[in-house]
Amino acid sequence: MADENDRSARQAKGSRDDRLKSALRENLKRRKLQARERAASADPSQVDDGCLDEGTVGKTGPLDRTGR
Repeated sequence: MADENDRSARQAKGSRDDRLKSALRENLKRRKLQARERAASADPSQVDDGCLDEGTVGKTGPLDRTGR
């Protein structure tokens, strides 16, 4: 009787481990795809017009508290 309980517990744990491995693998694939998509959309070489944002050219960072 104890052997049957032990065996079924091991099978349940193995089944759970397999499900978790599969879920983690799918999650990793999804996150890698999202990262690739973000990198591709942030890549300035993908812009069609070929120009940079002209609003930031020649400007420095935000002013500090003293107005400089």
